[in-house]
Amino acid sequence: MKMKKTSLEILDISFRYIILLVVGLFFIKYLYTIFTPITLYPVYFILSLFFNVSINGVKIILPNTSIELINACIAGSAYYLLLMLNLSTAKIKIIKRFYLLLFLFLSFLILNIARILILIFLINTNSQFFDFTHKAFLYLFSFIFVVGIWFLGAMIFKIKSVPFISDIKLIYKSSSLKKLFVKQ
Repeated sequence: MKMKKTSLEILDISFRYIILLVVGLFFIKYLYTIFTPITLYPVYFILSLFFNVSINGVKIILPNTSIELINACIAGSAYYLLLMLNLSTAKIKIIKRFYLLLFLFLSFLILNIARILILIFLINTNSQFFDFTHKAFLYLFSFIFVVGIWFLGAMIFKIKSVPFISDIKLIYKSSSLKKLFVKQ
């Protein structure tokens, strides 16, 4: 027997949100495990083109200073937010969802590496703008990066649904709550 389209959509929603919940509760630390080396080594490689640098754990040692890439530098929570935006958006085929997620993660990785390089350059040159730039990146630009990347990805991949809202509308439409609020 074939399942109704609405039932399949509700199953899809359930599956996507269960993944989000499981990742958020049990696997968020693995985002840092994955993204720490793929952030650290490109930064190290690019810096090695200009400076005599070495790595000790998650520290990049330059001639004048050493920089430790802590979890805030890696921005695992930003990757989780991008995953959340991806999985909370309805009506995306699985292969398109995968490529969208790859685009989102790769775009953020590139911007994050650029951000770290800018900050290292500022601190290594004893720039008076380091503190301001660091705080601006931390409080403002990280949010703008995530939102901007999401909108760019949605535009490139022609995503019409709105994260969370489209799912809520579908659940409401198929629930008995609708009958309570609709005038008869």
